[in-house]
Formats: sequence, structure tokens, C-alpha cells
Amino acid sequence: MKPFPFRAGELYCEGVPVREIAARVGTPAYLYSCGRIRERYGQFVRALGGNNNLICYAVKANDNLALLRLLAGEGAGFDIVSGGELYRVLKAGGRASRVVFSGVGKTAEEIDYALKAGILLFNCESESELRLLSERAVKKKIRARVALRVNPQVNAKTHPYIATGLREHKFGIPIRDAEKLFVSVHGWPGLELAGLSCHIGSQISDLAAFQEALQKILLLAGQLSRAGFPVRYLDAGGGLAVPYRPGDTTPTIAAYGKAIRWVLNGHDLQLIVEPGRSVVADAGILLTRVIHTKSTGRKQFVIVDAAMNDLIRPALYDGYHEIRHVQSRRRPVEKCDVVGPVCETGDFIARNRDLPAAEPGDLLAIFMAGAYGFVLSSNYNARPRAVEVLVDGEQWRVGRRREKMSDLIRGEGLD
Repeated sequence: MKPFPFRAGELYCEGVPVREIAARVGTPAYLYSCGRIRERYGQFVRALGGNNNLICYAVKANDNLALLRLLAGEGAGFDIVSGGELYRVLKAGGRASRVVFSGVGKTAEEIDYALKAGILLFNCESESELRLLSERAVKKKIRARVALRVNPQVNAKTHPYIATGLREHKFGIPIRDAEKLFVSVHGWPGLELAGLSCHIGSQISDLAAFQEALQKILLLAGQLSRAGFPVRYLDAGGGLAVPYRPGDTTPTIAAYGKAIRWVLNGHDLQLIVEPGRSVVADAGILLTRVIHTKSTGRKQFVIVDAAMNDLIRPALYDGYHEIRHVQSRRRPVEKCDVVGPVCETGDFIARNRDLPAAEPGDLLAIFMAGAYGFVLSSNYNARPRAVEVLVDGEQWRVGRRREKMSDLIRGEGLD
């Protein structure tokens, strides 16, 4: 499906004109297409096939409760990286038995919470973490199921901030050390060492990189099995790229699934994958309204009410997002910077972008904002965070209300 079609020159989200939603809830506003999220998740189910596989949505991409509930209803598992994300998953109706816990810095409190909830798997990234997990599990008289997250030394050729598969990155256990650690930890009390995990980064367009990483992990799994330490779970991580720029070519979910299945053919392992961005990115837009336009003689600025605190990807990653007028009509095209009100030169949505001329009051849509949008937002410059809206067919509802001024000081006191 096309989640955001233009009809008679007007942008819709599924069956609803986005202009009508903006008139009711204001801007900035995140809009999510429920139909598109279901469709993308279903594509992963069909691409990977089999009842022995578990698709764990990466909660860090977008942790809206209503969105998590939607995915839980579709049968998704969840990949979490904090106790807070586990709390959100459980509140949304997700099953702890379908949760994997990743991340390099799990605290004792987070581990206790996950043990009590009964999650499926801890993806552990250091000997220190394994020791802490063992201590907490013994104290609770529980056996924690564990996969070692292995760093396979695969260069995924992505932005350096979201690459995770090399020795210079903080993630995982170097593959040369993994077998020795797996064997030495196998008898530790409170632990059931049951799997191997890897995640080499995000926005990966080269399917060969996924295959190379999996081949290395499978080789390690074979060595462990021959040594008497069988591996049950193989967590292949996530990271499949999505096309942010018009004309970008990225692999389809079907091609990704085929590449993964080819490597795993003949291996009796339960596969876990952790897609996040590739499920929700193109299912979301950020609506913003033009406040002012301004020319310095050298630069043309379009000043909008969304800012870097609402969508930080352009400032943080130099991320590109297509921007279009919600109501299209013939206008001269001009080169401009689309910027927000935050007191930073780095507060921009786009720079040197050719766009139809804008006027104060115009409504703009920022595309591919369903992943790492609201979830990375902040209250910088004491700005209330945006409203989130879910659209399903011709129906829509607020999934998170816009923050009020009183929310900005919640938890603070003057005494």
C-alpha cells in the first residue's frame, strides 16, 4: 500500500486528508499509518517463513504504546535495549516470552526486572555482563537464557554512528574470543548459554554483508556444537536499509529474507531477527507549519514550527528527509534551508533544498519520519514534544497527546 498518497493535489494518510488532522491536533505532529506497519511486518513474516523464526521489532525505532500494541496483535516479538522499553512492551500487551534484551550496559535493576518478567533471551556483550547476570539470576533462583553477542568484524559500510560490527565499536564480543568465553561461561550458575547473536549496524544496503556475518556466526556455532556446546538460537539482528532519498535503491524485505534463508539452509537453529526502521520508517510523517520566510540576500530560509528537538536526524546524522507541501499547487522553485525555531545553527530539517516557494501558514510534510523521529525528541529550549497520531483506514486517533507547559516542569520543585 502507499501510506501517504496525493489525491487531487492533497496529501492523505491512508483514507484521511492530513490537513484535517493538522487542523484538529495542531503542528508539529507525527502521523503513522497502521496499515503500512502491518504490511511491512507481514512482509518479514512471509520473507523468513517457517514457524521456528521469531521477528522481534526493535523498540528503539519507535516506542509509541499504540504502535507496540498494534505489532503485538500481529504476533511480533520485541527487541529491547533498556528496562524502560521492556516496561513499555508489557504495558502494550507484548509477551515477555517473546522479548530479547540487547545492549552493552544493562544494570542490575534492569536485569532483575527482565528476570522477573521471564524474557526469552539476554543478548550479552561482555564477560562482566555475564558475571552480573549470573549473580542476579542465582539470587533470584532463576536460570537466565543467554546468547553471546558476537562482533563478526564485518564492515557494513554505513554511517559511522550506526555501524556496530568492527573491533573499534563498543558492541559485542570479538569473534576470535567468543568460543573460549562461551565454553568458560557454560558452567556458570544461573545461566543457560543457548545462542549466538550479531548486529552489524543500521541502514545496510549490501545483503552480502548480512550473509558474511551469518556465515561467520554459523561457523562459530558449528565449532561449539562439535565441542559439546550446542547452539539453539541465532539472532541475526536487524539493520536493513530503507530509501530516504527519492531514487534510492535498497533491498526488498523479500530479497533480505531470501539471502538469510540461503545462508541458514540445512541448519537447525531458531532464527531471530530484529527489524525496526524497516518496519516503521516509511509509515510515518512529521507535519509542520511554516511560521516565517526570510532572505539574507545569500540565503533563503523557510522557518517552520518543527525543530531539531522534534526531528534530530538531519543535525545528528546529516539525515535526508523528503519534504513536500501538503497541498500542491504551481509555485516557483527556490533553493532554501528549512529550519526550526531552536537557538542553534544546527537546527535544520534540510539545507540547500530545491522546494516550491513557501508562505507563512503553509503545511509541509516531512517523510520517512516513522523511525528515530519522536523517540529521539527532547524538550530542548523548553519546547513541548509533538503529538503522535495513528491512522487506520478512514479512522484516526491520538496515540500520544501533545505535551503541555506543565509537562515541562513535571518532577521539578522549588523547595
